[in-house]
Amino acid sequence: MSDIIDNGSVVNAERDDSLRTIGHISYALHAIVAIVAVGAVLPGVQASVLLLLIAFTLDMVKRDDARGSWQDSHFSWRIRSVLWAGLLYVVTIPLWLLFLIPGWIAWVIISVWFLYRVVRGWLALSDRKPMPVPQ
Repeated sequence: MSDIIDNGSVVNAERDDSLRTIGHISYALHAIVAIVAVGAVLPGVQASVLLLLIAFTLDMVKRDDARGSWQDSHFSWRIRSVLWAGLLYVVTIPLWLLFLIPGWIAWVIISVWFLYRVVRGWLALSDRKPMPVPQ
């Protein structure tokens, strides 16, 4: 069994592969949600919210397993992406109630931003690179 040295600590290669698989699954669920959101902001919301909750729960449950490894930044990246997108959607709800077109535009922008974060994170995960962590 081989080991990978990561930030001075020894991380089991099997654990690393397992966390990468979880990361790929989570990014795939996030991507499906983002594509549905960009393609049709309101139609299909129920299915995409369920997938997002599954991915978010998976990230929250498995995050501690990645502590201290380069993959920890990916869990934080995905969790922050979901929380920020959710907050932005909630804040822009009044635009839907008052003005349909500005609400739609705001949600498309948020969805495109979310898709960007998913793609950027997934590419970095595939290259085994950590995501930037806010200070």
